[in-house]
Amino acid sequence: MHISSQRCRFDIWVHPSHPSLINYNNSKISPITTAGEMDTYSVDVVYQAISALFQGNNPKEQEKANKWLQEFQKSIYSWTIADELLHQKRDLHANYFAAQTMRNKIQNSFSELPPHTHESLRDSLITHIGQIDAQTDIVIVTQLSLAVADLALLMASWQEPINDLLTTLAPHPAAIWPLLEVLKVLPEEIDSRYLRLGANRREEVHKQLDASAECVLKFLCMCLQRDDLDQQRVWNAALRTYSAWMVIHVFPFSHICNNTLTQLAFRLLNQPETAGKLHDNATECVCALLSCMTTRHDRDNANDAPVEAQVFSAVCMLETPYHLSVAHEDTDKTINFCRIFTSLCDAFFYKMLSDQQTPHYSMKGLDLVLLCVGHFDYEVAEITFHLWYKLSEDLFQRYDDKLTAKFRPHIERLISALYRHSQMESDHEGLIEENNNFYDFRRKVSDLIKDVAFIVGSGACFKQMFMILQAPETTWESTEAALFVMLNVAKNILPDENDVIPKVVEAILNMSEQTHIAVRYTAILLIGELCDWIENHSESLEAVLNFLLYALQQKNGLAPAAAIALTSICTACRHKMVCHISGLVEIARSLDSFQINNDVAIGLLKGISLILTQLTREQLQSALREIVGFQLQPLAQLLESSTGSVQKGEREDPVYWIDRACAIIRHTNPDVPDNVEHPTVAILNDAWPLISQVMNKFQNDLRIMERTCRLIRYGIRMVRKQAMQLVEPLIKQMVVLYAVQHHSCFLYVGSILVDEFAKSSECITGLLEMLQAFIEPTFGLLQMENGLRNNPDTVDDFFRLASRYLDCCPLQLIQSSLITPIFQCALIACSLDHREANSSVMKFFINLLIWGRTTHSRHAECRPLVVDLANQHGGALVMNLIQASVFQLHSYMLADVAEVLNELKQVVTNEQMQPFLANALEALPKKNSGGYVTVTQQQLDEFSNTVLRADTTKAISQALKTFTRLFR
Repeated sequence: MHISSQRCRFDIWVHPSHPSLINYNNSKISPITTAGEMDTYSVDVVYQAISALFQGNNPKEQEKANKWLQEFQKSIYSWTIADELLHQKRDLHANYFAAQTMRNKIQNSFSELPPHTHESLRDSLITHIGQIDAQTDIVIVTQLSLAVADLALLMASWQEPINDLLTTLAPHPAAIWPLLEVLKVLPEEIDSRYLRLGANRREEVHKQLDASAECVLKFLCMCLQRDDLDQQRVWNAALRTYSAWMVIHVFPFSHICNNTLTQLAFRLLNQPETAGKLHDNATECVCALLSCMTTRHDRDNANDAPVEAQVFSAVCMLETPYHLSVAHEDTDKTINFCRIFTSLCDAFFYKMLSDQQTPHYSMKGLDLVLLCVGHFDYEVAEITFHLWYKLSEDLFQRYDDKLTAKFRPHIERLISALYRHSQMESDHEGLIEENNNFYDFRRKVSDLIKDVAFIVGSGACFKQMFMILQAPETTWESTEAALFVMLNVAKNILPDENDVIPKVVEAILNMSEQTHIAVRYTAILLIGELCDWIENHSESLEAVLNFLLYALQQKNGLAPAAAIALTSICTACRHKMVCHISGLVEIARSLDSFQINNDVAIGLLKGISLILTQLTREQLQSALREIVGFQLQPLAQLLESSTGSVQKGEREDPVYWIDRACAIIRHTNPDVPDNVEHPTVAILNDAWPLISQVMNKFQNDLRIMERTCRLIRYGIRMVRKQAMQLVEPLIKQMVVLYAVQHHSCFLYVGSILVDEFAKSSECITGLLEMLQAFIEPTFGLLQMENGLRNNPDTVDDFFRLASRYLDCCPLQLIQSSLITPIFQCALIACSLDHREANSSVMKFFINLLIWGRTTHSRHAECRPLVVDLANQHGGALVMNLIQASVFQLHSYMLADVAEVLNELKQVVTNEQMQPFLANALEALPKKNSGGYVTVTQQQLDEFSNTVLRADTTKAISQALKTFTRLFR
């Protein structure tokens, strides 16, 4: 291969019947008669569309051009036209569009090309790469480099792409930069989910890269020594490429640590004057080196110990330049050093955790990380958080007090630093606004403290912060930050603590109104977190309730904290709060007079409802009717006055009141024997006419319908079979509304009804009629174009409903004429890559097939019916499951597929299962469009034999995951 002085064109023959886009103003596909006419005419039309898109002033024309160009990119002609645009180089926009088109076509439509055109495409692309110069836009370079890299991965006949590229492009100084870019992206593209190379091809590519690694390393080192190139550009590109190749572990570890590229990276990091971009790439290089060490530590190779110590020492030497970056307030460089120090600890993580008498030398790495945590900018500290999570998780799992004690000093320093970072500015007025960066950071700090507190002990951490509160002349921001830390460990302190907490509670209850509002807010939240302690010290309950009720009525921003704290107190102290029920009912009545949002109000109603559960039957019925009435009365008024327009989230929104009523019903759960009338039955029956009106009036609004169905769901779940009076009118209304609106929440409510009432023989007929009424509109919706993909909730809820029938009244459903169309719909839905929807489909198959087991003693009449279904449709089921697993489903969904296959094996014999599998595997492509082998016959046989021999779902699941990797 060589770069010809005469340009290399890429041409493919296009059949006249193929559509082509001739005039973008017509916005339609027009037929073309000859490839020559297309070539001379369409190039100019594409230029016209590109110009309209990028240089036009008319938004409508730009949108039209954009749509036309998107359709053009999908056409077969875009291959040769994009190639021609790149040759002509008329303008930047056209070049960018052409490069992007070429990359997209290779990535997504490579199968369009006949194999004999692959070499022509390769030569043309290398010609374009060879013509890149210093003025070429970086975006175009990247797109062309990705195109070449993707082609090298897809094209099996290109045996030695790395060596060919080095031989062709390396001798030309201008081509060094784009060559480095190609070499960088090639290893990065190996696992691209768009290319779907498959495990066999990936293994071949890794062998190619292993074989070329030494040449690439020599080339990269040679690039650093050339003085005829832009040094900064080449250094940046070489370091990026080196990092990308280190990540895939093709270089021997000793070669990585002792070569000019690694030395350059460390030298650049040690020099304060290193430019920002170069510093970034040197950082990536060192982090990639450390990631290689992480992988090698998994193998615990003792021969590498001296080299590892050498690397550790080199990273430790970066402490001085770190301090210089802090002194110069160069935050970008500081962040880079922080990443390196954190990666160092990741690399030596399990060495640090080794159970030795003398701590491993890598423990010093934590000191470097804590140095960064102590930086004045909290964004630097945040980079280290994943390391502390990882450490706490590992220590928690090991449950070794001696080992945990080794890290206690580090976590104490971490918490002290987090306390400082959590402090507000001294001149800050009011509370921290939600959704700003500092608020988000404090939320992450909260999660981290909760995770690591056990290492130092929650009680010790609480006392450490209490000492800060007692220090003389403590500023308000220090006080608030200390309370914030205490807030995050309070739940884990033993309820019988009597040393510090009583003093803290007393101080909070006596806090003056002159105290900064943020301190009071955090203190109130802390009271809520101490709910278990308060439950154990009931003498403080009265004072706490009075304190919270006073704060709840304030108009200065304290009310939300008071409501959250009161919810926690109600939850923890529900038995002791019964005597306060009249006051709590008044709070429920006055909710809208408090300065709290509806979510907080719903939380408070949840807490009150938990206390209602502790009341006697008579007290419960009276109080519940009153509290539910506070929500339903405004809803009834809203129905009378509403014009149909809804203001989301406001009092004029039905959801505002429905969600409140739902919270009350959901969390009021008294223990009532089946033979005693539930105290809430009458309340639900009385509420039904209003709920029915809501469903009729707002039937077009999915959000309102979903919330109303949720209210119905919890109401039925609470009173169970005693809701019989509601079943008939509810089903009638849902069937009518579903036929018109197709809201899947009606299907979900249907599944609740089946669950509760299908075991009563008098209800089965009506429930099957409900299913039949649901089937026609459901199938009509799912059979539309993209019906499954556009309606995953319907798929989820429909097959959940069908599964409930199979759980509760299997014989009646399996005997009915409904089972076959439902089964056939499920066959089609196998390929839907929506987690919940696909899980429901698989659960349907499992629940159906399980009745065909010989070991099933219940409903023995079901077995021959299920066996007949399996014999009739088993082949189609296996075919669809294998196709879906290979081409559509995510790997985490394969366990469900495996369970279906395992259940099918229990119903049919291995002699029947074997041809089912054989036909499904025969339908799979054995070669990719690039010409390489996707799956060998041996691999097909191994998979088939594993499935046939497997006696557990886990074995089939593992086989499926391994097999599908051949196609991904």
